[in-house]
Amino acid sequence: MHTAPALAHSRELTNEEKIKAIRYHFHEIMVTLGLDLTDDSLKDTPARVASMFVNEAFAGLDPANEPDITLFENKFKYNEIVLERDIPLYSYCEHHFVPIIGKAHIAYVSKGQVIGLSKLNRITEYFAKRPQVQERLTIQIADYLKQVMDIEDVAVIVKAEHLCVASRGVRHTGCTTVTSSMHGAFLAERGQELDRMLGI
Repeated sequence: MHTAPALAHSRELTNEEKIKAIRYHFHEIMVTLGLDLTDDSLKDTPARVASMFVNEAFAGLDPANEPDITLFENKFKYNEIVLERDIPLYSYCEHHFVPIIGKAHIAYVSKGQVIGLSKLNRITEYFAKRPQVQERLTIQIADYLKQVMDIEDVAVIVKAEHLCVASRGVRHTGCTTVTSSMHGAFLAERGQELDRMLGI
């Protein structure tokens, strides 16, 4: 699967060891920037940032956080599109480590099983919670759903704003990037049906 570039040895560190190392290095970054870490407002920032990186923002780098997927028998023999739209998405651009904020739309056609709807949210979150590029993220969600459900008819569309565009560089707000990963029937007749459901 299309994984984020990572060093193998990072998996040998415990979360506590990662937090300790990041806390030290972020402290040095803040000192280098000329910040006074004896100030009450700043003194705990390195620890807060380190904990946020490991336990929240980049929790998807830890395989232990892979979602526990629940599948159910498709008792109603429902063979139309199942679409969950507007799944909140928060990630970080791997080029500048600033947020990517948007929504994911995930659709599939059952081949005998259906997935708990909240699991689509958890899959999205798992792959978003790591340094990312939007194209890879979109493909990862689709490939993972195909794998765990053993199906081909999967579509993922991600629409997001990148703060590396809005808050730095060109500083253009309101720009969104749209990516898609279409498979199976969504490459043909189901694709137009999905467009109608999404209002595209």
